[in-house]
Amino acid sequence: MEARPDVIEEGVFDPDDYAGELEAAPDNVEVGTTIWYENDRIRVWEILLQPGERGAFHSHVTNYFWTVVEGSRGLQRFADGTFVVRDYLVGETKYLEHTPETALIHDLENVGNSTLRFVTVELLD
Repeated sequence: MEARPDVIEEGVFDPDDYAGELEAAPDNVEVGTTIWYENDRIRVWEILLQPGERGAFHSHVTNYFWTVVEGSRGLQRFADGTFVVRDYLVGETKYLEHTPETALIHDLENVGNSTLRFVTVELLD
């Protein structure tokens, strides 16, 4: 793996430990914990994880962006068996492009000592 300055740790995990979730993940498009707003063009999610909480494997199948509103340390596992740990800082924003054919499947676990909270906006059209 190529070293990235924002990554604290990266490596591999055993996908068999999450086999059921990974099997269901392509159909799980719940990318957050709460929908704040939805219409035919956008869906706005809150992702809220307390220390030690984890969001299940899910699939991103639309273009979207997220912004950190409460920062902490997060662990993301990916469907290919890799993981990254990084600090998410308040105000950090990232835009990603995905389709059903190029879906991103991952989970997110708060491995920090404070609340981890994002606002994620899916672009539906």
